Amino acid sequence: MIVGGSFIGLVILSVPIAFVLAICALIYIFVSGNTVLLQSFPQQLFGGLENYGLLSLPLFILLGEFMNVGGIGRRLMALAVAILGSVKGGLAYVNLGANMMMAAILGSTVAQITIMSRLAVPEMEKQGYPRDVSVAITAAGGLLAPIVPPSMLFIIYGVIAQLPIGDLFIAGIVPGILIFLAFLAVIGWLGHKHDFPRSESLPLPARLRAIAEALPAALIPATIIGTILGGIAHPTESAALGSIATIIVGAFIYRELKWRDILVAFGNAARSSAIVLFLIATATVFSWVITFENIPAQVAAAMQAMTASPLVFMLMLNVLLLMIGMVTDPIPAIILIVPVMLPVASGVYGIDPVFFGVVVCVNLTLGLLTPPVGTGLFTAALMGGVRAERLAVLLLPFFVAVLAVILLMVCFPQTVTFLPGVL
Repeated sequence: MIVGGSFIGLVILSVPIAFVLAICALIYIFVSGNTVLLQSFPQQLFGGLENYGLLSLPLFILLGEFMNVGGIGRRLMALAVAILGSVKGGLAYVNLGANMMMAAILGSTVAQITIMSRLAVPEMEKQGYPRDVSVAITAAGGLLAPIVPPSMLFIIYGVIAQLPIGDLFIAGIVPGILIFLAFLAVIGWLGHKHDFPRSESLPLPARLRAIAEALPAALIPATIIGTILGGIAHPTESAALGSIATIIVGAFIYRELKWRDILVAFGNAARSSAIVLFLIATATVFSWVITFENIPAQVAAAMQAMTASPLVFMLMLNVLLLMIGMVTDPIPAIILIVPVMLPVASGVYGIDPVFFGVVVCVNLTLGLLTPPVGTGLFTAALMGGVRAERLAVLLLPFFVAVLAVILLMVCFPQTVTFLPGVL
């Protein structure tokens, strides 16, 4: 009770979540009288980072930094225009298509929203799209980043659950495509409601030129996913290959990535990586305390008393995840939830851990665009010059689309599990 109250109080006081987790672990040790655990505290803190899979995190963050300054996003946007731009509401579909391609590189919602807000929103507004709707489509497209592999959420879940990260990447492909298709349907409905303009058709030479210029950029996600699916590289190694490919494309093909940009990218990636890794380290200590307190077994007993059905358990879990996602970001939420709920899901209900992880990650991504904490929501509102309250309302159809996909996955787990089994 004291630990729970301390956790809530520190969060209300806006203490960084990493420090909240470490402080609450220490409070438990002293309150319980198990001060002997202090001897293992530094070991557990360091042990949280002693995992080879975590090496891919800073590498994917670095890849995203290189892409941001290497002219790659602009070429992918031009590629989407060349493919999708000549239909009614073409720029809205282009926005989503470019988001899908960048999601296969970045893996970060905030970074993707930042880039696409600069590239897509001004152009959409210029061609007659309502600004608030343009920003909403851009923000919704950012939800693809944590789902379409490579995904930082899948990496963190894989490390905590001790699962092959490559299997999680492969399992995320079908849900990513389903959400993309659902968003296409939402954009079609919005286009009818707001009477989106029809984009002018590009001449064939201009279209071919845009495709040719974007091919090197398109090789980056192909390098990352292709080497994993082909068994050529581990996800960590594919992240390194992708970073190298990004440098080559940005510096030597597009000639927009300068040495100064590379140094700045390394600095930004180091800072971002330090924040995420420190959070993982303190969360490992907190999870250790939770396990020592035997909380997973208590939760398992409580869940079994409520239902014996795996389907009902997953439905209840998704409601819980939606509530948690509204008040915390996905990374700390995953770190807190997985050590408690995964043993229950797999040990009591026989749920596949890969399937469980994909459902959890997809659900928690919604929290990025929900008030009061959603970092993606406020980033999009700030970048687009739209009130966050208005943006949250416009995003409701996209939320419904994601919830429909989650329900489909829960009712038909094969949508997630069949692809890792085949590949």
